[in-house]
Amino acid sequence: MIRVKRLNDKEFVVNCDLIEFIEETPDVVITLTTGKKIVVKDTIEEVIEKVIEYKNQIFIHSEILGKEV
Repeated sequence: MIRVKRLNDKEFVVNCDLIEFIEETPDVVITLTTGKKIVVKDTIEEVIEKVIEYKNQIFIHSEILGKEV
């Protein structure tokens, strides 16, 4: 899950595994695999960075757990 902000600065979380694509029209719109569209204040680059950070955290955590087993 990643934290993003609506245009009114209210923060919420999105399951980044459901992101199908992100476009700038000029607002940034995240389209989910469900077809739902979310307009956010974050830039495309910020959303991508948050997804990468989240995925890295999962990878690192799974590596740590794998070594303890």
